[in-house]
Amino acid sequence: MLQKDNLINILYIDLSQKKYWIEKRSDLFEKYLGGVGVAIQILKEECSVGIDPLAPENPIILAVGPLTGLFPLASKTVALFKSPHTGNLGESHCGGRSAIALRLTGYGAIVIKGASTSPIYLAIHNGQVYFRDASALWGMTSSYTVGRIIRQNEPATGLRTIMRIGGAGEKLISYAGVTTETYRHFGRLGLGAVFGSKKLKGIVISGKHSIPLLDKQQYRKIYDHIYKEAVSSPVMKKYHDLGTAENTSPLNELGGLPTRNLQTARFEGVKNISGENLAEGYLGRRLACAHCPVGCIHIAALREPYEDELYFYKTSMISYDYEPIYALGSMLGIAKPEGLLKLIDQIEKVGLDAMSTGVILAWATEAQEKKIISEKETGGIQFSWGDYITYIKAVQFILEQPNQFFKDLSQGVEYAAQKYGGYEFALSFSGNEMAGYHTGPAAHIGFLVGTRHSHLDNAGYSIDQKVLTQQRVKPEALAKMILEEEYWRQILSSLVICFFARGIYTPEVCLEALHNAGYDLSKEELINKGKEIHLEKYRFKVQEGFSLDNYRLPERIFDTPSLIGKIEKDYLKKVIEAVKSEIFSEQKDKKNFELK
Repeated sequence: MLQKDNLINILYIDLSQKKYWIEKRSDLFEKYLGGVGVAIQILKEECSVGIDPLAPENPIILAVGPLTGLFPLASKTVALFKSPHTGNLGESHCGGRSAIALRLTGYGAIVIKGASTSPIYLAIHNGQVYFRDASALWGMTSSYTVGRIIRQNEPATGLRTIMRIGGAGEKLISYAGVTTETYRHFGRLGLGAVFGSKKLKGIVISGKHSIPLLDKQQYRKIYDHIYKEAVSSPVMKKYHDLGTAENTSPLNELGGLPTRNLQTARFEGVKNISGENLAEGYLGRRLACAHCPVGCIHIAALREPYEDELYFYKTSMISYDYEPIYALGSMLGIAKPEGLLKLIDQIEKVGLDAMSTGVILAWATEAQEKKIISEKETGGIQFSWGDYITYIKAVQFILEQPNQFFKDLSQGVEYAAQKYGGYEFALSFSGNEMAGYHTGPAAHIGFLVGTRHSHLDNAGYSIDQKVLTQQRVKPEALAKMILEEEYWRQILSSLVICFFARGIYTPEVCLEALHNAGYDLSKEELINKGKEIHLEKYRFKVQEGFSLDNYRLPERIFDTPSLIGKIEKDYLKKVIEAVKSEIFSEQKDKKNFELK
């Protein structure tokens, strides 16, 4: 039996009818490997054109790949769905134990359809599905509390993953996320709201299935190579020592750290919230995702005295990464580490996406400064850069929605700016709030044309730093660089490899690892699969209304110099046209694939 024979099982769960069944889909796993490659095909099968993202018909697809459970750093789970935040393709990746737990329960993917009439959570243990009553959990706004209760009431300690939503998902906030293992997330594009729309409070998954090997000797050889590269790589040492927070100071020094709603790209308070300062003053522990020897997850220990008890202290353990440091630190002008950590903690508890929340609050602050909105809209709140106490209160208002303004903020910065104004400094790309890189044109083009409008799509920020700071390239050349990286990342997302390991999992290493999982491919065949998967994702996006003929780029990105100077509109326009042309060149039947 080849390892992929076990992978081909897809678990379908119908919440409306409280039933489940298994289908063997060797056709999908043979052609598209796993992960996002398989998930986009299932999404196209299950998600009808133009459906409401919060309707029962919107499916949730969770998928892993053929290397999951076999090799180090093949540790991510991919979630695909129609996004309530953008109205288009929703894609989110999560680490922790989620991928291993799903793989060892005997499935390559789980498809959740329909909606329950009352709150439930799903318990999936060794292939059996249990529909648990979650009425007592519904209304609990803290994802921490929900996770603890499920943990206490379900078996398989240490072998399981617990996915759950907080209050934000219940309130259908369009950028609500799903938390796993307390410190990992399906963060972007609103999977938490899709859970909430289905009355699905959480999912616990555990399994003990074994994974057969094709060639034990060859497996040991390639495993040892990957492991050695992971533990000896300078890049991986950086992630172990400081985590992604290490990027904060270098980006600031280069002039690429968005600050105060990108009014500038350098933050004078960066030293206080840098990875170095957080490690020296607050680091409590490091964690790793399952089957990862690196341990890049950094947890701060925030010790605070109780107000009414002398010498009594509360210690909160709070995860921090570059993204929340940017979005909730420099973007909001917060230079006090304790304030930053408290704001991160509040957002984590209720289950919001940190990047979207930070960009939205930054827009609101500038909009109030410019008198576009007033305390009449904000319910008496006076936003001020660096005032973390006010921002914590605003997060609670976004959750509770005491008035129309905060209800509008719960739908994202694009929605709010269209209604109130300040569109020119509303930092979103096709409806998704920007990530923390103002490095140059490639970063922003990457946000716009990427299939999930994320810095993780194609690493445009890396092209800015490694290429565009050295030389000016033609629009066609830049378009090719962006797309070629995105094509390859479809392979990594189908396997499913942590992108931090992209320098380790070269095409040659991937081919050797895949051979032990039962796949015999050439390098050309592997690369072409990446292109095909990318095209399939674009088909879905275009089907749901995405267009590269009708797009908006925030004016602010042109006003604030990046690390390579001012970004030119005409140059960006030419690159986007070249991207569109390149995507078309891969499509044979253009009648069925028009970029409207």
